[in-house]
Amino acid sequence: MNILLNGQEMTTQATSLSELLEEQGYGTAKVATAVNGTLAPASMRHEHKITDGDQIEIVAPMQGG
Repeated sequence: MNILLNGQEMTTQATSLSELLEEQGYGTAKVATAVNGTLAPASMRHEHKITDGDQIEIVAPMQGG
């Protein structure tokens, strides 16, 4: 399926948000996720199904000042 990930078009075989994170190399990293502008809590990522055309944002926290 085709999605937008952090503003970039891409094709994925993942069917859930947790699968997409694994596929993209995030594994168990602490990141924030949103699908179509709505926050997707970490506890629900395995249940959150993604569909063709979804706009997904993955944001990793940055340290510094």
